[in-house]
Amino acid sequence: YQINTANDILDALIRVPPQDSSKSGGETKESVVSRMAKEMLDKLPAEYVLHEVRRALQEMGPLEPINIFLRLEIDRMNKVICTVRSDLLDLQLAIDGTIIMNDALRDALEAIFQARVPELWAKVSWESSTLGFWFTELMERDQQFRRWCFKGKPSTFWISGLFNPTGFLTAMRQEVTRAHQGWALDSVSQRNKVTNYRNPSEVNESPNEGVYIYGLHLEGASWDMKAGCLRESTPKILYEPLPLLHVYAITSTSGKSPDVYECPVYKKAMRTDSTYITSIDLKSECNPNHWILRGVALLSDIK
Repeated sequence: YQINTANDILDALIRVPPQDSSKSGGETKESVVSRMAKEMLDKLPAEYVLHEVRRALQEMGPLEPINIFLRLEIDRMNKVICTVRSDLLDLQLAIDGTIIMNDALRDALEAIFQARVPELWAKVSWESSTLGFWFTELMERDQQFRRWCFKGKPSTFWISGLFNPTGFLTAMRQEVTRAHQGWALDSVSQRNKVTNYRNPSEVNESPNEGVYIYGLHLEGASWDMKAGCLRESTPKILYEPLPLLHVYAITSTSGKSPDVYECPVYKKAMRTDSTYITSIDLKSECNPNHWILRGVALLSDIK
């Protein structure tokens, strides 16, 4: 609650219109935004060429669940890139006086000047605390999708860079189910194991089944690499990175071990139904209720 309240206060302060710097001889608001728009346009990735995407997916297997998922993600990424490029170009034209500055462009101008994500961009993409974080994430997400599409399925996946991480895990379960004759998706359960890999660069190949994911952070606890279990959080550290996670699927109907904490995973620190992704089993040497009372959770985005 205190963190959310502090974030609300900071957001309100950010939204306070600054004094016109032109009176003191500095850059005007319009010139600042025009310069920022040019810098973003210079760095903005190119739109995806859809027939090249289709050809690449055809070679990888167009009917594979994970490839169908990738196509949907690329479609959404392409929409973000097109929206940003169109708005930035229109904004430059409006600042130059070539076209009329409508309400949407005026809102975008104010947001960019205050280092906030324009409302329309946030609607078609993801939430972020600042425009800088958001734009950096756009480029990082794009890099993951392009490598995956044009260089083949990666050995590890940055789950924080997916629009629909829940759909990704469902596609993984579908792939495992198809690989085993007689398995039915309804009877397949998701399982996981925390690996000893701290960095995706340590992984040379994909697991035999399932996927390696990274980008998750523990809130309210830490992870003991040697013991392979949860520990109390480190003092003065709010979020601690979880090692790479191997997520797979089984058909066993046996119950889970009693020394496991079923840890919820959320996209953001704001824990709501809309930000919930899945639950991950984490080994615990104490009663799992201990971590429930501490509100321990995993977050895919801590920005």
